[in-house]
Amino acid sequence: MIPAYIPSPSQGVWEIGPIPIRAYAMFILLGIFVAVYITDKRWKARGGGEGQIADVALWAVPAGIVGARVYHVMTDWTTYFGADGAGFVAALKIWQGGLGIWGGVAGGALGAWYACRRYGLLLPPLGDALAPGLAVAQAIGRLGNWFNQELFGEPTTVPWALQIDPANRPAGYEQFETFHPTFLYEALWCLGVAAVVWWLDRRYRMGHGRVFATYVALYTLGRLWWELLRIDSATLIFGVRINVFTSVLVGLGAVLYIVISRRRVPGREESVYREPAQSVDARD
Repeated sequence: MIPAYIPSPSQGVWEIGPIPIRAYAMFILLGIFVAVYITDKRWKARGGGEGQIADVALWAVPAGIVGARVYHVMTDWTTYFGADGAGFVAALKIWQGGLGIWGGVAGGALGAWYACRRYGLLLPPLGDALAPGLAVAQAIGRLGNWFNQELFGEPTTVPWALQIDPANRPAGYEQFETFHPTFLYEALWCLGVAAVVWWLDRRYRMGHGRVFATYVALYTLGRLWWELLRIDSATLIFGVRINVFTSVLVGLGAVLYIVISRRRVPGREESVYREPAQSVDARD
């Protein structure tokens, strides 16, 4: 008999000798590899060289992970440093979950900016090449939240509701068994965003960072929906989750960037290099 809900995995960690294999970390790594693969294909189609995306990723990925963790800790400060907080050591335990996409994008952008300057590449077309792969990576990464039984929404009895073990139910919700699977909503939305930005770029030959900005605008639109559904603890501003405000501000910023950049620099870049005469092999 098929259950009228989505069951949660019975465990998210497997011990292989002294080494713990965590589903959360594995899905994050898988998402990174998929994003690099997709971006590499798109980058070379734009005129980029072999291995350049891997070079950029060596700087952008660590910076993105650090930025994602810093954002999570800063926006959930009381969990770690408030009264009865988990403390500094817990704030470093990234494998237990807790990565903020906005910090990840900011940190990754900073790392990519440095790498682009180092290798003589333009950052806007790199962001445009990255956008669909990044959305797919987010979709894959959210599966780690499923294994961790975290970041779910309000109680519900819809057929696709997520079953949560009693130990993982928030205070005040102990009597409920099934909840909105916001991890699934976000994963499906991100896959849709990836398809849309890929199609728009192919159809209209977008450039100058507008593909990436379109990804940001579409992602924030969905983020508003599932953020308002979630019931996990979060920093509130005027009773509203901080990520709601972040989504609105970042989304509006992305739309504004698209409008202004279309007027100032229409079309697409002719080269992905900072200097047109630079050779593809001029990497450090």
